[in-house]
Amino acid sequence: MKKCVLSLLTVSLLFSCIPDKKEISSVNPENWTKRKVAISAKDSLEYGKTYLSIYSQIYSISEHKTHNLTAMASLRNTSDKDTVYLTKAEYFDTHGKSVRTYFDHPIYLAPMETTEIIIDEVDTEGGTGSNFLIEWKVPKGCPEPLFEGVMNSTMSQQGLSFTTVGRRIE
Repeated sequence: MKKCVLSLLTVSLLFSCIPDKKEISSVNPENWTKRKVAISAKDSLEYGKTYLSIYSQIYSISEHKTHNLTAMASLRNTSDKDTVYLTKAEYFDTHGKSVRTYFDHPIYLAPMETTEIIIDEVDTEGGTGSNFLIEWKVPKGCPEPLFEGVMNSTMSQQGLSFTTVGRRIE
């Protein structure tokens, strides 16, 4: 009986060590190509551009010590009727230098749908003043999409979290 239980535990342990299929990250363009959509120039869509502040690091104790954060840019369609189109999401560092573009082709968000861009806690390229410019198009009369930043970190017994809200600039 003991050998049977030991054998089952050994087999279970071996199978639990097999790695799962790796998820596609928001940095990987393959994540965005499945949402790609063609927009015709004939479509009567209104253009907008939103600025969203994101913090991949914040100062701690003094200006010489920083604390890394996981940051999420939440991209939300606030319409319950219309699909909205996001045409570009570009990430900038503290000095205004472009770090990366997540997509530069139109993607869709169905009514009430949300998607996210995640900046991993170990990704500190953006620094303490990182931000996004998100370009979008919506049908006439459709509510604007909502862009929010959610930053958090849980280290040891300390937990930090706060949010930011995007601001339309065009």
